Amino acid sequence: MAPFTRTDRSLLGQWWWTVDRWLLLSLFILIGSGLLLTIGASVAVAERLGLNSFHFAERQVVYLAITLCIMFAISLASPKSVRRIAVVMLPICLGLVLAAAFVGPEIKGSQRWLPIASFTLQPSEFLKPAFVVVCAWMFSEQMREPSFPGRKIAIALYLAVAASLVLQPDIGQTILITLVWLGQFFLAGLPMIWVLGCGVVCVLGVIAAYVFLPHVTSRIDRFLDPSTGDTYQIDTALNAFRTGGLFGRGPGEGLVKRVLPDAHTDFIFAVAGEEFGVILCLGLLLVFAVIVVRGLINLVKEHDPFVFLATSGLLMQFGLQAYINIGVNLAVLPSKGMTLPFVSYGGSSMLAIGVTMGMILALCRQQNYVPARPIPRRRA
Repeated sequence: MAPFTRTDRSLLGQWWWTVDRWLLLSLFILIGSGLLLTIGASVAVAERLGLNSFHFAERQVVYLAITLCIMFAISLASPKSVRRIAVVMLPICLGLVLAAAFVGPEIKGSQRWLPIASFTLQPSEFLKPAFVVVCAWMFSEQMREPSFPGRKIAIALYLAVAASLVLQPDIGQTILITLVWLGQFFLAGLPMIWVLGCGVVCVLGVIAAYVFLPHVTSRIDRFLDPSTGDTYQIDTALNAFRTGGLFGRGPGEGLVKRVLPDAHTDFIFAVAGEEFGVILCLGLLLVFAVIVVRGLINLVKEHDPFVFLATSGLLMQFGLQAYINIGVNLAVLPSKGMTLPFVSYGGSSMLAIGVTMGMILALCRQQNYVPARPIPRRRA
């Protein structure tokens, strides 16, 4: 039985009858699975670091509770409100990314984080959804009014965001936002000659990163030729999948989480493969696919170019991030510290994905929904 009737004109009532409940259900399945995997993988890591066994698990529950509140609050918004949220977020996050690049602590050769009390903020995670939505707005405005310089503004925004990420340096995030931005630009009517030109520029950018950034050189060299460096984490992850087989060793029986430093973050998919086998891994892939495809289905009859471009971009960001994380775990992509959405441990990543999915839920709502009027009672 529905918690709200169709005649309910309250904010919650209208939200219930306009939100995509299949998309919402898929998200909750993913969140629940991720929470169980994080708890299982993080206990061994916490004990190895001399922390309370449930240190990471308890923090993840807190992050998840805040994330659900953020996601729900943003999902109540109209497309115009989503746009306003992104416009406010973008300059703030861009400033924080630059601050992290210059004054943040150096971790693994990069300066991507800002310590705030006991919380470590990674501003680039929040920059991504804000950037995607603002660029969608610029592209859509030029589609409505050709004289508006929307493409030029979007290009300037991309250059500013990409430059700030390269300063950290964070080449993985730069590649991710580049692919999403190009996808939006293509959907907004980018000429094919521009597509080819942008492709050439991207290839040259990767080559430049390989030549001038030592940690990028090392990762690509180890990916192409494992004998050139330390591939312990990748080798251990692949061995976990082999050990897990089809059905896995069983919950809590995995060994990879006891030896991998990033078992609860970047390599949590390997933990899932060892303990639950190929079956669960395919199930997780299916859930990610359902979320992306369900979101795209909502755009089939969408006439608002802003909603179309913003939702497409956010779904591309979500799907590509999952693909990159899983690809690294399976050694089909070079090593990159990128979390698996709603599954990996991490405060900034979890909260930012909540913002992203809240925006998607808001943009996918039936904006033209009109509550049914109550049937008048007949007088005796």
